[in-house]
Amino acid sequence: EIAKLALTALPAALPLARPLSALAQARPNSTINGVRVGAITYSYRTMPDQSADATLRYVVDSGISQIEFMGGPIEAFAGAPAAPQGGGGRRGGQPQTPEQQAAQREAAAKLRAWRTSVSMDRFKILRKMYNDAGVTIYAWKRMSPNMSDDELAYIFNVAEALGCTHTTLELIEDAAQLKRIGAFAEKKKIYAAYHTHLQGSMSAFDQAFSLSKGNMANVDLGHFVAAGGDPVAFLAKFHDRIASFHLKDRTTPEHGQKNVVWGTGDTPLTALLQMVKKNKWTMPATIEVEYDVPEGSDAVKEVRKCLDYCKTALA
Repeated sequence: EIAKLALTALPAALPLARPLSALAQARPNSTINGVRVGAITYSYRTMPDQSADATLRYVVDSGISQIEFMGGPIEAFAGAPAAPQGGGGRRGGQPQTPEQQAAQREAAAKLRAWRTSVSMDRFKILRKMYNDAGVTIYAWKRMSPNMSDDELAYIFNVAEALGCTHTTLELIEDAAQLKRIGAFAEKKKIYAAYHTHLQGSMSAFDQAFSLSKGNMANVDLGHFVAAGGDPVAFLAKFHDRIASFHLKDRTTPEHGQKNVVWGTGDTPLTALLQMVKKNKWTMPATIEVEYDVPEGSDAVKEVRKCLDYCKTALA
């Protein structure tokens, strides 16, 4: 049945710079000495084509075999209507007109209606396309705490169809929402993993963890350094509540909190990776390229450089 559906999906899935058969032959492997190294597709945001098909090519060409997928290309592949643009009553720095606000509300309503009625078939096709090329999807990021119960159910259903172990979202402080989302996670047996920026700390996840066993961390250990924290201490203490963690090189507050090329900042990347290796922890370490891509390079090359850094660190 999946094969028949895949045949009907091919016109929407093409063209690719290289055919899918070539991708399948490449079959990357980014598990290094037992450490699962992946990447978030946000790393490829500067690439010209943001479709799910092109993203697969970027991932394989980077040598990555497991990913956290940002949600837009996945929904576009499945046929979602256009997401509402803008927000907060302003657009382009100017107040939205009543017509623009009405159009945004209409687009949001169409997207909600689509999400709560769509079949999982296209998501399963996307999963197979990625798996056939040697890439697994361990997480996807599309959830918002202001979603209805029906939309939350959709989020977890898609995560299941994609083969994810968790779905990610920004860390929130609303206890009722943390409990509500955690209940969905426990029911579906797919974690809700909360992402942090500069609010990351040794106590940032305490409330989320206490309210549900379904709530986990998708902590960014580069941002953790930029906030003045000790990422090694965090990983040691909370390793059993981390669904996946982001790796990037940033500098401390004393050094300007900069996003920098790996190996030039203050994030103890090698120590973190070696800790995972030594303890045989299985959570993915997620490469996130957030520094400016150097002239003459591109995001695919930079992800590969970060992967090479991991290989050296884990040798």
